[in-house]
Amino acid sequence: MPVQLPDAEWQHNHGLKSVLAALDDVYGGPRYVGGAVRDTLLGLPVSDIDIATALLPDDVINRLEAAGIKAIPTGVEHGTVTAALAGKNYEITTLRRDVATDGRRATVAFSTDWQEDAARRDFTINALYVDPQSGEVFDYFDGLSDLEARRLRFIGDANQRIAEDFLRILRYFRFLARYGGGQIDAGAIEACANGAHGLTALSRERIAQELSRILGLKNPVASVDLMIQNGIFTPFLPELSKSAADHLKQLVQREAQFKQPVSLPARFLALLTRDIVATDKVAARLKLSNKMREGFGHRLRAGVPTPFNVRAIAYGADIDTARDAAMLYAVDEDVPECLAQLEQWDIPTLSIKGGELISMGLPPGPLVAKTLQAIDAAWIEQDFPDTARQREIAVQMVNAALAVDNQSN
Repeated sequence: MPVQLPDAEWQHNHGLKSVLAALDDVYGGPRYVGGAVRDTLLGLPVSDIDIATALLPDDVINRLEAAGIKAIPTGVEHGTVTAALAGKNYEITTLRRDVATDGRRATVAFSTDWQEDAARRDFTINALYVDPQSGEVFDYFDGLSDLEARRLRFIGDANQRIAEDFLRILRYFRFLARYGGGQIDAGAIEACANGAHGLTALSRERIAQELSRILGLKNPVASVDLMIQNGIFTPFLPELSKSAADHLKQLVQREAQFKQPVSLPARFLALLTRDIVATDKVAARLKLSNKMREGFGHRLRAGVPTPFNVRAIAYGADIDTARDAAMLYAVDEDVPECLAQLEQWDIPTLSIKGGELISMGLPPGPLVAKTLQAIDAAWIEQDFPDTARQREIAVQMVNAALAVDNQSN
């Protein structure tokens, strides 16, 4: 008996129905494919909807435009057109087969054979197609069994699939972290290890993007550990220590224990040394964004948070940085109190200004700025007391500054 795709909210999108109607053809019509099918079968939320069709890209564009749907030729040379309707994008790709590959990209020929299209995909769980009309699932490589067993398996020979596109190595470990849990395919791991040298052929941006996706998953620890033990990081992060996965594990455990997720920079830092210069070299090598690199620097400069300095860290950077630093670097017994110190706390602003110090008797000039810095430091040290106390601190600091100034004159 054919397997049916469970009903899900995304299937009732009005824009999607319009796109499907425009693509109706003599080859059995369009079919859902990939992530939307896989995640619906697993009961997971669906974000992106991919559609496969036997129609040629030009025909897809003409049909969409005739139906009043915006067609974007996002990757038309590879058969991909994006339909934009009612604020949603739908990626439509013509059935195809690989003609030539070089480890980075493929030259394709278009096809009308659904199984031929399925055979060029990476994993069995990604080669599931669904007829939108009947809901029937088409499974050409036993992907349904693999999905049920939480088993990740390459289609065909793993070594060959990796040689076609070395990014599949990193995709394998990402999908393993998200969908795995069953028996691990030792042959696939061996193929990834054997092909890891090919990662040097990929752009650093593609590697960084895939690594970010891995580290952004709920619990990537087991996958990352497998990557480390099998030399997957060596071509682009040779300095990664064998214990890096242990540091990541500690962070992920803390996230679960305290129900406190951390930022992507924090996940990266769990793998890396606490040396700012070395970490910046890694960021430059992977061509990470300036925002990510700044995030590294702020968290590393925070030092070791304690309940007594964590608010000062937040004041000097921001609350997210202080919270991440506590999750990363605080000793176990200090983590809950550090988080509590930041809970429902807004970073305050020192109310004392330079004009007020002048009105207290300080002469205009560098001494005002120097005294403001001293007031700010004392205010932080006293855990940000209220305005009345700020003024008391200011009076003390002004008197001290005037005394020193008078002695020097």
